[in-house]
Amino acid sequence: MSKQRAPADLAHLARKVRRLSLIMIHGAGMGHPGGALSVVELLVALYFRVMRIAPARPTWRERDRLVFSKGHACAALYAVLALRGYFPESDLKELGRIDSHLQSHPDKNKTPGLDASSGALGQGLSLAVGMALAARMRGRDYTVYALLGDGECDCGQIWEAAMAASHLALGNLVAVVDANRMQAKGTCREIMAIEPLAEKWAAFRWNVTETDGHDLDAVTRTLTSARERAGRTGRPVAVLAHTVKGRGVSFMENVTRWHNAPPTDQELEAALKELDELRELGDA
Repeated sequence: MSKQRAPADLAHLARKVRRLSLIMIHGAGMGHPGGALSVVELLVALYFRVMRIAPARPTWRERDRLVFSKGHACAALYAVLALRGYFPESDLKELGRIDSHLQSHPDKNKTPGLDASSGALGQGLSLAVGMALAARMRGRDYTVYALLGDGECDCGQIWEAAMAASHLALGNLVAVVDANRMQAKGTCREIMAIEPLAEKWAAFRWNVTETDGHDLDAVTRTLTSARERAGRTGRPVAVLAHTVKGRGVSFMENVTRWHNAPPTDQELEAALKELDELRELGDA
């Protein structure tokens, strides 16, 4: 495993992931910039600080696993995988092209570093439950993380998997919810009103914790303690990470249109300029 990055390096990486995500989506003429931008710090913390992984050996049996259930936000995931060393950064320009290993939803049979194919919302937690149970049955000590969207929690299969995980006492499972409060057609409250999420996860006998999903130090601490708490208590942990859809680009933040719309040439230029200004302000 490679040396940990310093906090300033992580902030630089997060900004670069946002730039790369927008450039990829613009180049492909398709994608989901809102969710990709909201999940950046969660992925950076997981891949550069929290998860036990070996990019040079992507199928290492003892690695931690990530099920990226909100697969439509994969531009950010691909950027993080490239920066972490799973494949060259130059591959990112191939997003969505025929025969590319970077498809519009993650395909584990094509992309190095993926532990699960995803994209059909609501299914990822079930996959993670199976992986966590397999680890216990095989006597392995890796942790399984499932990264979900809060809109995705409308799906009944999420709660069936949550019920199974607590019944099976999976102390090696952590669900991370990208709680940006929005989905394709409006806010989560408008579409289904499943809040309060914390109480719902707790009702399924999960340990629950909350964090600022854009504070890299807080996210790293929370995810690390979640893994330790799950192992100590023998119960899965749900981390509710409060985020902003479209984070980092003012005209994209909390705007439904950017759930699924590539930026124009002018919009990309404006977005990249804002991200450059963040660098000048010290990644505030």
